[in-house]
Amino acid sequence: MKAAESMSNKAELTAYTEERKSARIQMAAAMAIFGTLGMFVKNIQLSSGALALCRAMLAAGLIAVYMLVRGMRISFSAIRREIFFLLVSGVAMGINWILLFEAYNYTTVSNATLSYYFAPVLVTAVCPILFREKLNLRQALCFCMSTIGVVLIIGVSGFSGSGSDVTGIFLGLGAAVFYASVTLLNKFIKNVTGIHRTFLQLTAAIVILIPYVICTGGLGLDRLDGAGWANLMVVGLIHTGITYCMYFSAIKDMKGQQAAILSYIDPLVAVIVSVAVLGESISALQMLGGAMILGFAILNEITPKSESAVKWC
Repeated sequence: MKAAESMSNKAELTAYTEERKSARIQMAAAMAIFGTLGMFVKNIQLSSGALALCRAMLAAGLIAVYMLVRGMRISFSAIRREIFFLLVSGVAMGINWILLFEAYNYTTVSNATLSYYFAPVLVTAVCPILFREKLNLRQALCFCMSTIGVVLIIGVSGFSGSGSDVTGIFLGLGAAVFYASVTLLNKFIKNVTGIHRTFLQLTAAIVILIPYVICTGGLGLDRLDGAGWANLMVVGLIHTGITYCMYFSAIKDMKGQQAAILSYIDPLVAVIVSVAVLGESISALQMLGGAMILGFAILNEITPKSESAVKWC
C-alpha cells in the first residue's frame, strides 16, 4: 500500500515538474517573439493608440475564428468565479498599451523601455506578499544582476533630459504598473484556459481602446501602404494573438519571480534584432548587459537538487 502511494506521489511530482518546465520554455519563447516587435512596428504608419487597437482586434478575431473552428466554447460557469480578474486584467492590458505608446511620443525609446521594464521589479517585490512565494538569495542575486543588465543594454541617460523626457519616463513607469498588474492578476486565474483567457482579456482591452482612439483622431488606416498592412498583420496575429496565448498559458504555472526574470529575454532579443536586422549600433556596455541578462536568467533557472523535491507554493 505504501509502495503504491509512494509511486503515485512520484508520478504526481514528475508531472508537476514537467508542467513547470514546459511553462518556462513557453514563457521564454513568448518573450523572444515579443523582442522582435520593434522591427515590425517601425514600418506601420499608425498612431500608437490606433496600432494598439488594431493589434487587439486582429488578435481577438484570430482567436475567435480558431475557437469556432475547433468548437471551443467558453464555459461561463467555469469563468464566473474569475470574471472579475479576467476583465480587470484586460482593462489593465489596454491601459498599459496606451501609456507605453504615449511614452514613446514624449521621450526616447530607451527611456520608455527602461521605465517599462521596472514591471518585473514590481512583480518580484509584490509576489512574496500576495502569493507567499519565498525569494531566496540566489533568486534575489539573479534578479538584481539581470536588472543591471537591462540598464546597461538600454543605456539610459535618466532624468538629465528635458521636461518632455520626464513626462515620458513617468508614462513608462505608469505602463510598468499596469504591465505588472496584468502579470499579478493572471496568477489568480486558475480555471480558464490560456486561449479563452487571452480572448476575454483582449475583448476588455478593445473596450478601453475604442474611446481612446476616437478621442485622439481615429484609426487612420488610409495611411497604411502594402508593407504597413503586412507588418500590422504580423503584429496583430503573431505578436499578440498567438504569443499572448503562450504567455497567459505559461504564467499560471510559474512563480512570479521566474516569470519576471524570463521577461528580460524580450529586451535582449530586441537589441539583437536592432543590430542584426535594423543595423543599429551597440556599445560594449550593452553587450555586457545582454550577457548578464542571459547568464543570470539561466542561473536562476538551474534549480539546486535540494530544491528539486520541493513543490512550489
